Amino acid sequence: MLGNSNVVVYTSRDCSYCEKVLDKLTEWDVEYEERNVSEDRSHFRELQSMSVYGTPATFINGEKILGYQERKLKQSLGIRDDRFIQTDSMNFS
Repeated sequence: MLGNSNVVVYTSRDCSYCEKVLDKLTEWDVEYEERNVSEDRSHFRELQSMSVYGTPATFINGEKILGYQERKLKQSLGIRDDRFIQTDSMNFS
């Protein structure tokens, strides 16, 4: 399992972006709690109380990430992504 992050993902039925978020968290071996707003209205009310009205909504240690944003998810979880690292020098051969 990756780190000690507190990860809560609000999802809904038939939401492809929700599935993408859950799939990535599983791929990265991150433990998370899923709260499906379609199945439990209290989860929907929780989300509304935070001024969020759509899914997926991911909270990592209290930080809100709306939609499917792989780069932001990785950043919040402390996962290094070499695709986005800039270097000071370039090597051309």
